[in-house]
Amino acid sequence: MQKAAAISRDLGLERRLSKALEGEVAFDAFTRGRYATDASIYQIMPAGVLFPKSVADIQAALTIAREHGLPVIARGGGTSQNGQPIGFGLVLDCSRHLKAIRSVDAQAGVAVVEPGLVLEHLNARLRKDGLFFPVEPSTASRCTIGGMTGNNSCGARSIRYGKMVDNVLGLRALLPEGDEITAGPRGGNAAGFAGSERAAGLADRMVALADRERDEILRMFPKVQRRVGGYNLDALLPEQPNLAHLLVGSEGTLALTTEVTLKLSRLPAHRVMGVCHFPSFRSAMETTRHLVALGPVAVELVDNNVLVLGADIPLFRRTLADITKGQPNCLLLVEFAGDDLASLRQDLRRLDACMADHGFPEAVVEVVEPPRQRSVWDVREACLNIMMSMKGDGKPVSFIEDCAVPLEHLADYTDAVTELFSRYDTVGTWYAHASVGCLHVRPILNMKDEAGARAMREIAEAACDLVRRFEGSHSGEHGDGISRSEFHERMFGSRLVRAFEEVKDGFDPENRLNPNKIVRPHRMDDRALMRFPPGYKVTEPPRAVLDWSEWGSFGQAVEMCNNNGTCRKTLAGTMCPSYRATLEEQHVTRGRANSLRLAISGQLGPDAFTSQEMKETLDLCVSCKGCRRECPTGIDMARMKIEFLHHYHARHGLPLKERLIAHLPRYAPVASRLAPLLNLRDRIGPVARATERYLGFSARRTLPKWRRPWRESGPAASPSEVAGDGLDLVLFGDTFNRTFERENLEAAERVLRAAGYRLHRVAPPDGLRPLCCGRTYLSAGLVEDARREARRTLGALAPFVAKGARVVGLEPSCLLTFRDEFFALLPKGEVEPLAQASFLFEEAIAADLAAGRIALPLSDQGGRVAHLHGHCHQKSFGAMGAVETVLKSVPGLEVRTIESSCCGMSGAFGYGARTIDISLAMAELSLLPAVRKAGPDDLVVADGTSCRHQIHDGAGREAVHVARVLDAASRPR
Repeated sequence: MQKAAAISRDLGLERRLSKALEGEVAFDAFTRGRYATDASIYQIMPAGVLFPKSVADIQAALTIAREHGLPVIARGGGTSQNGQPIGFGLVLDCSRHLKAIRSVDAQAGVAVVEPGLVLEHLNARLRKDGLFFPVEPSTASRCTIGGMTGNNSCGARSIRYGKMVDNVLGLRALLPEGDEITAGPRGGNAAGFAGSERAAGLADRMVALADRERDEILRMFPKVQRRVGGYNLDALLPEQPNLAHLLVGSEGTLALTTEVTLKLSRLPAHRVMGVCHFPSFRSAMETTRHLVALGPVAVELVDNNVLVLGADIPLFRRTLADITKGQPNCLLLVEFAGDDLASLRQDLRRLDACMADHGFPEAVVEVVEPPRQRSVWDVREACLNIMMSMKGDGKPVSFIEDCAVPLEHLADYTDAVTELFSRYDTVGTWYAHASVGCLHVRPILNMKDEAGARAMREIAEAACDLVRRFEGSHSGEHGDGISRSEFHERMFGSRLVRAFEEVKDGFDPENRLNPNKIVRPHRMDDRALMRFPPGYKVTEPPRAVLDWSEWGSFGQAVEMCNNNGTCRKTLAGTMCPSYRATLEEQHVTRGRANSLRLAISGQLGPDAFTSQEMKETLDLCVSCKGCRRECPTGIDMARMKIEFLHHYHARHGLPLKERLIAHLPRYAPVASRLAPLLNLRDRIGPVARATERYLGFSARRTLPKWRRPWRESGPAASPSEVAGDGLDLVLFGDTFNRTFERENLEAAERVLRAAGYRLHRVAPPDGLRPLCCGRTYLSAGLVEDARREARRTLGALAPFVAKGARVVGLEPSCLLTFRDEFFALLPKGEVEPLAQASFLFEEAIAADLAAGRIALPLSDQGGRVAHLHGHCHQKSFGAMGAVETVLKSVPGLEVRTIESSCCGMSGAFGYGARTIDISLAMAELSLLPAVRKAGPDDLVVADGTSCRHQIHDGAGREAVHVARVLDAASRPR
């Protein structure tokens, strides 16, 4: 059914909406497929996706959808875990355009915002006024205020600041027929709902309903802070209720939010953290309430699964090593906040004493420095995604993950749930909000088969009974959606569920807004609504050309994406530069992974995997490898693009432009002899325009200058000359530096020799052209050509590595291929020695300086400033620390690292006529503005050849490789 829904397309409805809306309309199968999922296990193909630019657009969509008998589903960041923003109707993505901060009253502590605004963006704006919005879910970098309002979101600090309902002052919304209402306090002359006669009547009706059911509400609503299930009828019981609070947590089933008025909080001047170590899970649960009694703002659990899995993720390995001592079973992160640092340090001492009193002396690691705290919170906020990094078909599944119980029952409840899991021969992963008894737990199940779905239902039913037994709530933070709505009857009783239906029918009598959520729900185990429906099977490609055994298969690697949306962040890290430039789901890692999964499983029609639509989906992926490091589930879209391009070009052929780029290493030695002729291209306008028209190279972009290539000095070396004392190096001359910027390799030679290294010139095995990493072939999907280059290079370097030599390179994208793609091309056992012996120039020097193996006589630079831009692959492989260390070793040089994502060049990407504008847009996000602010005598340092070219073309500045910085500092001034 989902496959048929994906392929079908209502062109008449699409045309009508396109004419009526100012915003964009998309009814193609690929776009609808990307909006068929959230971060849950569910998948429902919508009829179409709309990107409204105004309230009028939403009103028009409501009118037209009603006439066509279609539901309307509002969507924010798409990070919901229970299927809230998916459905068969029209999905409204409010995050693309409706994201303005309409006003901030710092004195009153109030902000008015549009629903598509990302929380992190709001708090970045509020910070200058010393304020913040304190409801901070772990998805703060991409979740929207509208989605948070719909879910009644919480966060790690809810023990101090409460839930969303406690921090929303009012809102504006559209009823199903398009009438706009204002929701706020009721009392005096205020009705609670204003805007129309129906709105005022609704307010009276809802307050009367709550009053009628007062006794049942007081009897049946869970008495825990973390209760977000059902509709907030309890919010209407006070004498002067705020009617906006009824809409908070309603998941877009009652009205569509167009504006939210928020209560802001004052940023504390200081925060401190104590990382409490426990030898067992139960001991942590038993101790939690005693730690909460100390008055912290957060107590967060990090369980053993996170400690073990996180240690294998490069992004978190160092942080976990920093905050743990010994081998604890689990941790509780306890945060205190306030304006007096001395008082907060006293809180840490009280924490230490409390732990000792309960049998855990010397079990607290203090984290006072803000950067260290941020690193710890990064780990905690990625707990879900770290759990989801498990490879294979079994995954932690979200459906009972935010039950909440009183703290006095927490240890017994978690024991009972663990025992429940054991009955199904599985285990659970635990983390999150110990402070309020809301621990996120996910049993590991295989949802690709019927047995997994059956186990899920049985566990859900038993867990709901446990929650009731322990006087808790079955829905404590992530909303109801498809997973939990079905269990309201068990939790609240039939009478209150009928009252919830009265609320729904009062607002939406025709059931047009996000139907089958909260009331009259879908069955939570209906596999037809799941991401892996009955009959799901990966059929494309018939045979993968790269090695995907680490994940099991290419399909399983693609399926690793759990839609958590980390790739939609825009204020930190590298991932995902194309999304940051376009803000389109098509051009984000999650969107690409969803399209790949649907295509390889046949859900987008025949031959979708090698279709033009799939090509367009991957076209703007610049292979930065940011996702390789920053995606907690380990999606490696750069490698997936190589696999795709191989099969796409096998079907469609390889264009001349890609052919020229791919074979550059083979013809570069000959082309260098024609340098004067080839370099005329940038000086003669008609020639540049001709290369754009016939080859696809933008006439607006200069091309690299052909020059006499780098020649290594001395005779070819023999492996027998390697002494094996750590000072033997092979300087790998990549095609780009060798052909276009030989001065970098010449500088590196001088620096390395001055440091006392012995350089060994390795001759190519055939005695002809230089060795190559195969990078250009990989970029075109010519995997077999790349494999031949890898085999040739490995064969030449391996004998030297076997004797103890290290291989050092300058270009990150080339040298790091030895540590990455070579494993996908050749047997692991053959590649491993080379990978372990391969280092970037700065990595080798930084390590040997630290070990005292070498010394560099460098002159004082007199306070000169160096602005450092990191190559994406340096960041992906955690190599930025090395280049910073090396630069800081230069006396009198002040190093300022530019906080930037990808420069936008990405090899040949920035040269393309079709991609130059996106390339420059990526650079303009942060890199080029930072470079333009650099002083005229400042250095700009960039180790990537493409990065240097982008800086030259975009900012008119020369950027230099770190080797040239060290070389210049080695000479007398």
